[in-house]
Amino acid sequence: MSVVLGYDESPGAARALRTAIEVAAAYGEPLVLVYGAAPPGPTGEEYRAHYDAIRQAGRAGLEHALAAAEEAGVPTTVEVIDMSPAQALIEAASRHGARVIVVGTWGESPIRGALLGSTPHKLLHLSTVPVLCVPTEV
Repeated sequence: MSVVLGYDESPGAARALRTAIEVAAAYGEPLVLVYGAAPPGPTGEEYRAHYDAIRQAGRAGLEHALAAAEEAGVPTTVEVIDMSPAQALIEAASRHGARVIVVGTWGESPIRGALLGSTPHKLLHLSTVPVLCVPTEV
């Protein structure tokens, strides 16, 4: 089993990272850090530049999270997956036999999440694995 964390350096991600580390340590589970790098728009030269930038941003953000997990002594793996964030988390959770998926929220209203399609909102409706939504710090 494992704990899967969606991490993107958003305001909610820092608190979600701390929570995921605590959960993984409490259950003695490895932590899987996931960044969903869905390919943007149509193909072509502009596509390639955006795609590479998105993957690089994901890797850089995950390195910060990896350092925090290692400092806490939690075994951790990092994955940049070429899917939307929600699909990437569901796929990683399935492959790693996740106990829980942890994601941060932005403190937006449920209606806004439903209309704009937030990752936590999608996960709550699509995941067969329990989802822990961590609110941003107030």
